[in-house]
Amino acid sequence: MTSTATLRTYAYVDRMQPQCAAHIAATSPGDVPLAGMAELFIEMAPGNEVFRAADIALKAAGVRPALQIIEREFGLLEIHSEQQAEVLASGQAVLDELGMSEADRVRPVVASSQFITNVHPYQAQLLNKWRKGSLLMPGSSLFVLECAPAAYIALAANEAEKAADITVIELRAVGRFGRMFLSGTESDVQTARDAAVAALEDLSGRDL
Repeated sequence: MTSTATLRTYAYVDRMQPQCAAHIAATSPGDVPLAGMAELFIEMAPGNEVFRAADIALKAAGVRPALQIIEREFGLLEIHSEQQAEVLASGQAVLDELGMSEADRVRPVVASSQFITNVHPYQAQLLNKWRKGSLLMPGSSLFVLECAPAAYIALAANEAEKAADITVIELRAVGRFGRMFLSGTESDVQTARDAAVAALEDLSGRDL
């Protein structure tokens, strides 16, 4: 059955890193993912299309959902499993049922990036007021990345954590733009920044 829906995000994470997994677990209303699991983010428009995607995904393979979120414009689904093959099979079932392929997803675009060294104590305190991850320490370096579609930010953060010894301050993967806030030493944050941007640039798809 061909769908008239738009596949905004199709982002596969082969192995969840500890901080990224912990952040999703702490902020999601669904099943708690663990580090080492594979996961898949599917974002669709209109938002209600994500209910059908979830039904297909959960019936097709042994996966569990952490997120099923409908906001003003888009719907987001996250599924995960200890077995990479289960996540891949579930995602392929969604694509097949909707008459889509991975090439139909929107290719991510970096909307903004900020690299700040020696974070001022007052700025750290302001960011710590609303962060859901680790605390931002004064004097550390900070990298803020904004991308569209939003859900790709989870993939970017996971690759950043793989590449360097950084601290995940905040991840926001819902809405028009996704944002991540990472901190650490200047060199580690630079390495994480390069890995995150490269992960987004390596993805194929149609233009936003």
